[in-house]
Amino acid sequence: MTSAELEALVRLIGRARHIVLGTAASPASRADGERVAAAWGGLVLATVTWPETAASWLRPARRFAAPEPDVWVVCATPAGWTGMARRLQLSTSWRPDRTLLTAALANFPVPGLRGTRADGTTWETR
Repeated sequence: MTSAELEALVRLIGRARHIVLGTAASPASRADGERVAAAWGGLVLATVTWPETAASWLRPARRFAAPEPDVWVVCATPAGWTGMARRLQLSTSWRPDRTLLTAALANFPVPGLRGTRADGTTWETR
């Protein structure tokens, strides 16, 4: 994660009262999640980590969606997030329009998602 990307992500989080962080199990994804939490400095209700491959992703999806934060922030890889996003849509009250993604997931094809690119610009899927 670049500094410009991190700054843009913190701006997108804005005045949220609390967030839930979701990360892939990779060391880079987890480190990005820690950087986001530290840079934002607000209340993180939960940090949920999921594998790149899983039978259903149901357990992490429920843990990710259950706290119902102001904003969900995802630092993950496309492989793991694809399965996780599908499970979130099918089995939880998760809302894409309250979810922010890092550059690794730029322009992920679920309407309502927003995120940052490495250069600090932002995007939204319509």
